[in-house]
Amino acid sequence: MSECVQMELERLMRELAEMNRRNRIRSLKASGIQEPALANWTFASAEDSPSIQMAKRYVDRWTEVKENNLGLLLWGDVGTGKSFTAACIANALLEAGVPVLMTNFSKILNKMGGMYSEQRYRYIASLADYELLIIDDLGIERSTDYAMEQVYAVVDERYKSNKPLIVTTNLTISQIRNAEDVAHARIYSRVLELCTPVQVRGTDRRTAIGRDKQAMVKELLFGL
Repeated sequence: MSECVQMELERLMRELAEMNRRNRIRSLKASGIQEPALANWTFASAEDSPSIQMAKRYVDRWTEVKENNLGLLLWGDVGTGKSFTAACIANALLEAGVPVLMTNFSKILNKMGGMYSEQRYRYIASLADYELLIIDDLGIERSTDYAMEQVYAVVDERYKSNKPLIVTTNLTISQIRNAEDVAHARIYSRVLELCTPVQVRGTDRRTAIGRDKQAMVKELLFGL
């Protein structure tokens, strides 16, 4: 084989490998990011903050994080960037080819609504296929006996899989540690076993976005 032909074959092989890698990443993102808007929440669009710096280190040291099953409980006031921080982690790991699912218990419960018990069991077990599971907005889900049972089953299955879990919540640590009933106490206790609490501080991002839009409306529509 001539040197030129060999070089051309090597180039084609590299292109094929890169195409396969990008296709796999697209597939992972389609499966792992269930809200289209979350796909744009990346470190590239993030303002520097202690929470973002921590999140970057979480991604950079993913091998150690995974080996030691290090989960996070991102808690704080509404609009401080908990979901944004979690989505930045999710997108960075997905871009590196790591299977990640970012969802919430409302979506999980809705999906399980029409399933029989055996189907629910298989669905919950399938969540362990993801190297990282991110549950957004813990505490907003329904509080029926059925819902609490399924939420506990998801968290407990993650515990058994020995894989990292990230949870975001508007609940305070005091509310989590002093749950209002036994059902919530079981869930929160399991979460605290898996996840180290990290408070996310900052100004309300939603309020700031609202102010910017109000200013734009005044300028564009009222000429002010």
